[in-house]
Amino acid sequence: MPHLSVNPSSKPNCSTVWLISVLLGLLAVHTNANDVLTVPQQVSLSTNMDSQQLSISWLAGAATTFDLMILRTELNETVFYETVSVMVSQLSGRHEWNWTSVEPLQCTSLSFKICSREGQSTSEWSNTEILQGSDLPSEEEWQMFPLDRVVPVGANTTFCCIVKEGKQFGTINYGNKVMNTTRLSRRSYATTVVNQGLSGPSGTNVVCYNSFKEIVIGAVVFVGYPPLPSDFVCETHDLTSAVCLWNERRNTNLYKKTRGTRYTLNNRTFNLSWSWNPKKERRVDHWEGNWTLLVVNLLGQYSLTDSAELSHRVTPVAPENLTFVAHATNATVLWQWKYDGYSSLALFCQVELTSQGYKTNHTFSGVGLRAVVLPDLYPYEDYSVQVRCGAQQNFWKWGSWSETMSFTSSSIVPEAPDMWVWMNKDYTGQVIWKPLTRRQSRGLMTGYEVTLWSPGESLQHTEILPPDTFAVPVNLTQMATASSDNMVMATVTAKNTEGVSLPASVLIPLRLTDADPRAVSQAVYTDSGFSLFWQSDVNTTCAYVVEWHNTSCKWNCPVDWIKVAPGNTNVSIESANFQPGVRYNFSLYSISSEAPELLQRWQGYMQELVPSSPVLSLLTTQEDSDILLTWGHIPLVSRRGFLLGYNIYISSGSQLTLLANLSDPGSRSYTVKGLSEGSYKFTVKAYTSAGEDTGATASIMLEPFTDWLILEILASLGVTALFLVIVTFLCYKKRKWVKKAFYPDIPEPKLPGDWSRSQAPLDVKPPHHSLVHMVERPEWDSSKEALVVIPEEDEDEDGQGIGDELVDTDEPTSLRYYNQVVDERPIRPRYPDSSDSSASSLDSARTDVTYTGIQTSGSSFVFQLDPQGSSEGHIPQADPSFCAEGGGGYRPQMQSRVPSDDTGPASPNPFPESQAASGYKPQSSWQMDSPVDDGEGRSRASSLGSPTSIASTQFLLPDGEDDTEEKRQPSSSAATWLTNLLSSTKP
Repeated sequence: MPHLSVNPSSKPNCSTVWLISVLLGLLAVHTNANDVLTVPQQVSLSTNMDSQQLSISWLAGAATTFDLMILRTELNETVFYETVSVMVSQLSGRHEWNWTSVEPLQCTSLSFKICSREGQSTSEWSNTEILQGSDLPSEEEWQMFPLDRVVPVGANTTFCCIVKEGKQFGTINYGNKVMNTTRLSRRSYATTVVNQGLSGPSGTNVVCYNSFKEIVIGAVVFVGYPPLPSDFVCETHDLTSAVCLWNERRNTNLYKKTRGTRYTLNNRTFNLSWSWNPKKERRVDHWEGNWTLLVVNLLGQYSLTDSAELSHRVTPVAPENLTFVAHATNATVLWQWKYDGYSSLALFCQVELTSQGYKTNHTFSGVGLRAVVLPDLYPYEDYSVQVRCGAQQNFWKWGSWSETMSFTSSSIVPEAPDMWVWMNKDYTGQVIWKPLTRRQSRGLMTGYEVTLWSPGESLQHTEILPPDTFAVPVNLTQMATASSDNMVMATVTAKNTEGVSLPASVLIPLRLTDADPRAVSQAVYTDSGFSLFWQSDVNTTCAYVVEWHNTSCKWNCPVDWIKVAPGNTNVSIESANFQPGVRYNFSLYSISSEAPELLQRWQGYMQELVPSSPVLSLLTTQEDSDILLTWGHIPLVSRRGFLLGYNIYISSGSQLTLLANLSDPGSRSYTVKGLSEGSYKFTVKAYTSAGEDTGATASIMLEPFTDWLILEILASLGVTALFLVIVTFLCYKKRKWVKKAFYPDIPEPKLPGDWSRSQAPLDVKPPHHSLVHMVERPEWDSSKEALVVIPEEDEDEDGQGIGDELVDTDEPTSLRYYNQVVDERPIRPRYPDSSDSSASSLDSARTDVTYTGIQTSGSSFVFQLDPQGSSEGHIPQADPSFCAEGGGGYRPQMQSRVPSDDTGPASPNPFPESQAASGYKPQSSWQMDSPVDDGEGRSRASSLGSPTSIASTQFLLPDGEDDTEEKRQPSSSAATWLTNLLSSTKP
């Protein structure tokens, strides 16, 4: 018997055997599996086109896992390929599986194949089953799917358009929007609308266009909500039947019978109005206690329940047939009930009374309540009333309101008017009162009666006024004059069809006083008006009166007022007449048995604005290097707010630079200091809490400073005045010397003969033979000076010399001067007549003139003449009484000239030419020129000088040429007398 031996050489053979065994095992398993997996048989398809759902069933033995493939038949595109687990149905014994398509099932043909799977092993595919679409060649026309689809808000819907054979596809539009499309087959195109919004009541159109932009076919989609009812409750009105109520919290947006909402109440189905109404109601003939409501539409359904006893759900109906009986202050309201069962029902009834827009509620109770009395009504007032009721026991809720009924209460006499008095400062004013409201008039108004009377006198004045008059002017001048009382009573009464009201009165003082000096406080406007506060006044027994008016008004102002109870110390004033930017005066008066007493004043603005006009009269004034700005006030009506101050600006081009802020509203000036010369422009702006005004502008050119110039002029005048004072003082101290130097005593010439024949001035005209000849002696010592100085100390006080004493015996003592007298009439001395001076002449006579020499500064020079030359006669003494002003003859010398080596032009003659030409002329200068070769006689005359009078220190003019030269003489006399003044030692 053979046996298997084991040795090392046998190991490789064992490995090969094991490998072969494994392969054979795997082959056996695979063969067994092919025998177990069954190919699905009898595949069938069923569809629901509305829901786009496909149901597939097949036979596949015990297999539970399958691979399912769905293809678009025409384009062979995979739509679905997944492994699914499907159990055998106990009812049919088949495998069943449902699939929902994204596209409508009509859009294109679909192919289905199934194979069984066990792990990684699969069976063969089943036979292909095809679901035919509407894009078959047999259906040639345009088609659109889905049609009239109802979808919820937010859904995604795919629409497809099947093109007609031989036509070209264009676009698909959802509403007005062009959609992106996908090609499903040769003729079919699809688009998907995502997150659809609520459609209109008639739905949203989905339209297919051809290549020519023509509408060829379309569909409608309705997008809405499923129903959502709430607040379901049932109650009774007639104590027998039931009325169930609920609310729809949202509109489903689905209407008509096919898409609308259907209702079922306790298994009784009914339809309500398709129009939208959130409140729903359904009446049931009998009370059932338990209630179930089911609400359904194409998108969903909702169910609600309610349960209650009838007595706990009583809601009375509205009262009917309301009537009234009205009086002046109350009215009775009556009504009826629709159901007789209310006669025994305990009720609460609420009456709503409306008057002048205000509503008040009155609540009454009673069994079967049918009438109530409304108290506290206003006479002659219009009212409207309505009534509703509810059950007292197990109160559920108020019933419905009845219809509104209106009535008017009866009339009585009116209330006393609210009156006040405005007085001006001259006993004139006006009595004013507020119009009575309809509630205050209590009836139809017929007029007013105003009476002025003096309590202590018999003076009275009454005036009847129509009902539309609310003020009357008054003049109390006559009463103030005729009455000894200090008060006048003003009374106003109102009249209507029922009678006369009680009088309203105010005492008017006849002794008017000035405006109250008390301080004015500032009133602030808030949301509640002007809030005013004051201290309580013990003398106020009747009321306080707060009066206000426009501050800019001063005469017969349209005043308003309000009365405040005496216990109050504050009030808020609000009026429709308050305007922004207008200042108002508020005055608080105490009302007692005496005349009203002013307690306090306020001023305020409802809203402050910037001033409407700038400051008035802006002026600029230069003050050295400063500029003074001054301006006037802003009128009160233009301020439009409380002035807080002024801003001062300087303009540099178009830019304003702030110089100063004046926080004092009373400021009217400002000084800008330290400016240099130039042009400046200044702007002054007043400001309130609302801002600045537009500003007033003024310009100025800053001129060079004049003060120093004025000071220099004043200083010069002062120095000059001081100099004049010093000179005057020195002249006064040296008055005798000044008199000798400037006004010496001049003796009058005295002529012999009869001079009474004529009073004409002496007309001294030298004839051709009256020349003065100087006789020169050959033995004269030429070494001696021709002029001998005579010191002033040797003169007497009258300016005369020491007599006829000769100074130099070698000099000639005198010269004779012969005057030709052309008129034989005597001269009338001391009676000057300028008109006759040139026509008069003297008798033939001889005038002896003595040459006394030339006087210089501080010295006298005298020519000593030859005594032989004086044989013609003696020198007569001059008559001191002979002196005539303005006439011909002698005139005093005013100037003397010191001889010099250089001869200049003579200074002008200080006397007029007409005077110098009349007869004897004074000498104003003398020259020491050397004689010229002009003739013997002329040389001597030029050398010796002119003749003078005995007492004169100046020479007589010989002719007109000397007079002309005298006018050209330089004025050196001032220096001469000043030297004498300072050097002289005489007093």
